[in-house]
Amino acid sequence: MGIQAFTKLGNTVTFTANTSAPTPVQATSDTLGGNQYRIVNAGNVAVFLGAAATSAAASTNAGNVATSIPILPNTQEVLTFLPNAYFTGSTSSGTAVVYITAGDGL
Repeated sequence: MGIQAFTKLGNTVTFTANTSAPTPVQATSDTLGGNQYRIVNAGNVAVFLGAAATSAAASTNAGNVATSIPILPNTQEVLTFLPNAYFTGSTSSGTAVVYITAGDGL
């Protein structure tokens, strides 16, 4: 079995990251094992992504460099988190639209 391309297995959610993180969104999966997420930062600034099992924890993580994951401007990544995670993000300045899709693969 080889590495497989990313397969969408859930909804796509979006939020606009700002200097103050917006209300978290939940990316749900259609399967029990769907805990990989395609994350697209369509903005021109880095986003400090907060992800967690709860909305409150995602907000806390986005506001802390030590617990957030920086997503560079105009990039996409596939990352693994727990299933049905909540996401939000903050920026140092400006705004960036972020898209997150639940799925499986690279």
